[in-house]
Amino acid sequence: MEQGAARERTTETPSPASPPADAAHGDPTDPAGTADTRFVRVPGQARGGNAAPDARGEHTHGEPAGLVPRSVRRHSVRGQVLEALRTALVGGDLVPGEVYSAPALAERFGVSATPVREAMQRLAVEGAVEVVPNRGFRVTERTPRELAELAEIRALIEVPVMLRLARTVPAARWAELRPLAEATATAAARGDRAHYAEADRAFHRAVLSLAGNQQLLAVADDLHRRSQWPLISAPTLRHGVLVADAAEHTALLDALIARDLTVVRALVREHFTGSEC
Repeated sequence: MEQGAARERTTETPSPASPPADAAHGDPTDPAGTADTRFVRVPGQARGGNAAPDARGEHTHGEPAGLVPRSVRRHSVRGQVLEALRTALVGGDLVPGEVYSAPALAERFGVSATPVREAMQRLAVEGAVEVVPNRGFRVTERTPRELAELAEIRALIEVPVMLRLARTVPAARWAELRPLAEATATAAARGDRAHYAEADRAFHRAVLSLAGNQQLLAVADDLHRRSQWPLISAPTLRHGVLVADAAEHTALLDALIARDLTVVRALVREHFTGSEC
């Protein structure tokens, strides 16, 4: 299923601040901790960058506009770039429908274009962007209907699993997940959509991991991530909606601890159908 972008035939020379070539392809799960862990910063230029307009009349963005600088630590340059791009997508800084150039993004990240292209190709597999041959990557325009379909699929998968877990998992195990629920509430209170998205996925992964099914976890996490990409024109999520969404995590834990299956079922369905994040 992996899509491939047309490779440019230019020789790229990493900037002096760039990590070594082998670090760009390091194993993000390197247990020895020998891979590169330097910081990569998200582009922070104001809107309306210096990218030249496309000859066919479509504006090609050389770099995302209005991104808030944010440092992330990962074991590989590709991993750092991928997480930074995901954050920009969730926050709406990468605009749906626009095309972004990998070499221009790479210049802003201070790395070669190769890890940027690899990260974008991963995002293409996830459905966040699509390849535009010889130009770059266009951010997918997600419609409300598509998000509703993703929510329906998530409910079909997660509701039965959570009901089964509610019958078998001890209350003490659910109580251990409260810090994750509190992290979503903290991000929601700040109105930080990008950090909320990370905390939200972490909470749901922790709940579903108790089922002991790695394939289920992978499928559910992929659907969850796809549901977080921005809508067309990337509307801002209302602060009250984000806070209410986070509060449902705590309420769900309370219901799971009490083994109240009726409330668990209602909360999970409402969480998917009523959430915009």
